[in-house]
Amino acid sequence: MTYIPDLRVDRRTLLAGATGAAALSLPLFAFGQAQTRNKRLLVVILRGGMDGLSAVPAVGDPTYASARGRLAIARSGDGAALPLDDTFALHPNLPKLHALYRAGELLPIHACATSYRERSHFDAQNVLETGGAHPLARGEGWLNKALGALPRTRPEMATALSAQAPLILRGPTPVATWSPSGLPSAENDTVERLLALYQARDPALANALQSAMSANNVAMDAGAGDISGRGGRTMVALAPIAARFLKQDNGPIAAVMETNGWDTHAGQGAEQGALARNLMQLDNGLDAFKTEMGPAWANTAVIVATEFGRTVAPNGGMGTDHGTGAAAFLAGGAVNGGRVLTDWPGLARSALYEGRDLRPTIDLRAVLKGVLADHLQAPAAALDRDVFPDSSSVRPARDLIRA
Repeated sequence: MTYIPDLRVDRRTLLAGATGAAALSLPLFAFGQAQTRNKRLLVVILRGGMDGLSAVPAVGDPTYASARGRLAIARSGDGAALPLDDTFALHPNLPKLHALYRAGELLPIHACATSYRERSHFDAQNVLETGGAHPLARGEGWLNKALGALPRTRPEMATALSAQAPLILRGPTPVATWSPSGLPSAENDTVERLLALYQARDPALANALQSAMSANNVAMDAGAGDISGRGGRTMVALAPIAARFLKQDNGPIAAVMETNGWDTHAGQGAEQGALARNLMQLDNGLDAFKTEMGPAWANTAVIVATEFGRTVAPNGGMGTDHGTGAAAFLAGGAVNGGRVLTDWPGLARSALYEGRDLRPTIDLRAVLKGVLADHLQAPAAALDRDVFPDSSSVRPARDLIRA
């Protein structure tokens, strides 16, 4: 189902799509349909390491202002943080997420982390996407393995809004990709002729091309024809397209989006600056996704996660360096929100991890397991063994999803 506007796609790519199309011939199990028919999941990866202490500032922590220095978000006055409870707030550029929180549809998660404790983007993102206990422990993604543990009810169980499947979706379960292209689209006549040729000589390629054409039609109906260049790759532009894929009657159960630019070593800013602009894009993107989902939002969960947090204290460039404890979000009509999930360690110097980072107290795998188990009904044995290998000691977080 890969979008191929210029039709320059190799046989392996098309055959991969054909594998998903072939799943149409598999029997559909009533049990699986009942469990996952209406459930949808969006995973948003914030690459670069989002500063959780700016996204979800602990304004009520007695040491927050002094620890954060010039990066502290004001608790009152102009540009003040948006209050959540006595301790936590949201960055002022997250008003739509704040509205979700008040509606009980946003669950901020603070002081969380994967099992990784170093500061390499490459290794941290590898652990975040594979679900492994260590970097490079395996080459498959936890979401692909989780979807593979469910009854096969879709031709492709997931879609990535990217040119190629990110690591989180790599594995044996059929998935699809779509991304905008700056190249001119092929003429309809050319595509039809190529399809006729494949149908006569290679049914697998014909199925894959037909799937790609269907995917492109979905994207175009969602306004993909109006986006181009870098502006067309923002979350605000792509989120409604992800929603269109997910709310199809026979569409994927899950979708994955990625955003870059969260590595704020310099010029991070507080109420304004590079991070503030990224947070506004996230806020507007999730709102656009919700709007396009319409009634399907009620059965949707969104996971927003980053590979690690950042240092508590700012550096000399008005930024932050790679850290450990981070913040994440669960959003959606299916989410039991309106509260902050944390075992808050505090920001006193004696409480910091290695004297510089927010100490992680929540294993992100517990959150992911909880969503997969209670939202998608993924089997517990598969979560412990295949999705997150050797993680039986990490129990799923409960009450994340509405009963």
